[in-house]
Amino acid sequence: MKDLGKRLYSGIIGLLLLILVVNMGGLILSVSLLILSLIGIGEFFKAVKNLKLNPFDNIGYLGCIIIFLADLFPSIERDLVITLMLIIMLLTLLFGREKSTADIGITLLGIMYMPFMLFHISYLEGTKYIWLIFLIAFGTDTFAYFTGNLFGKHKLSPKISPNKTIEGSIGGIIGSLIITILYALYVDITPLWKLVIMAVLTSIVSQLGDLVASKIKRMTGIKDYGKLMPGHGGVLDRFDSIILTAPLIYYFVRYFL
Repeated sequence: MKDLGKRLYSGIIGLLLLILVVNMGGLILSVSLLILSLIGIGEFFKAVKNLKLNPFDNIGYLGCIIIFLADLFPSIERDLVITLMLIIMLLTLLFGREKSTADIGITLLGIMYMPFMLFHISYLEGTKYIWLIFLIAFGTDTFAYFTGNLFGKHKLSPKISPNKTIEGSIGGIIGSLIITILYALYVDITPLWKLVIMAVLTSIVSQLGDLVASKIKRMTGIKDYGKLMPGHGGVLDRFDSIILTAPLIYYFVRYFL
């Protein structure tokens, strides 16, 4: 009960901060995404070091900052960001002795996994669709949790996340679908059938994002990525589903809505 209380308390505070930041948008949103990216990539690098990998920490943090600047100044192309990061790491590999090609790969993965994917949230700033990122991801997580506890019997992926069930997964999809339809009707987003497709696909991807983060934790032998939010863990523990959900919704909206 004590852990549940901590989880509920920190969750409410986090939700209020989220609503405030997204509503304010602009520089506040971009800076918030930068902070989350810096903390998240730090958690990722710390975890993979348990696999005897040695990521370019400073270059990873620099990548977060440059992607943040690219968000503020559209003239800075993201292709340029990745190219610069790769050139710097290759030169470091050439003249240094402590790094390997595996270290380059894991650093690039960290940059793509956290800031690159997460900043897709800001691409939908000022639109009705930005809230769908959070409604579907958190809605899936919440409905899956309660459905799984009530009806869960068949394990979804016992080797990666033993507490998740097929029943919970289905409940998460149905719950996120209901939330999406209600939101679409409230803010008048059409056509509704496309929203239904997006909700189902995004809910599935949201759960896959959760499993990806859990798989990395299993591989690296850690329980949580951090202790930023009591009862929830670190940034990657809380935003694991958002990381994959944000790009999917952005590109679905861009090409189909």
